Amino acid sequence: MFSGIVEELGEVMNISRRGNITRITVRASKAPEGAKAGDSIAVNGVCLTVVEEGAENLVFEAMPETLSATNLGSLRTGEKINLERSLVIGERLSGHFVTGHVDCVGVIRKKTRVSNNLGFEIAVKPEFMKFILPKGSVSVDGISLTIMKRESNTFWVYIIPHTLKNTTLGFKGPSDKVNIEFDILAKRAAAV
Repeated sequence: MFSGIVEELGEVMNISRRGNITRITVRASKAPEGAKAGDSIAVNGVCLTVVEEGAENLVFEAMPETLSATNLGSLRTGEKINLERSLVIGERLSGHFVTGHVDCVGVIRKKTRVSNNLGFEIAVKPEFMKFILPKGSVSVDGISLTIMKRESNTFWVYIIPHTLKNTTLGFKGPSDKVNIEFDILAKRAAAV
């Protein structure tokens, strides 16, 4: 379980394949602290298991389903990624509960300046719009954000300068794909 508060930007150092398993090696400074094989870390909002760790790197393995259902399948060496270690019981919870189980991949339609912030319009398939509630929460590439506006098959989130500087959204623009995880409470309410 995660909070959607990105701890750092990591960098993809290597991507290799062994049979149907893809190994992703990431350079990071904070995420490897205390990490051990078997720990869960959110990589662009996707819950992945650490299989090897070093002082400044982590290695994850991903199955074909994970790669095809998220934007991890299009990662490239040198690319920046959002990293968040799992929650610790008893710590403050910022953001919202994020499971790391991505619901769909959205596409950024617009990136527009709104006052001192940036607004992102993100499109998802129509069947997912029932989970989009204005002022509700959504995880975009593992970043806990507030939904500002809902349209027919898009929604808007606004990004403060701090989030823009400390996450991958600063590098993203129109037509880029982002991992979307809808708020677990919105999903449960829609199921009733």
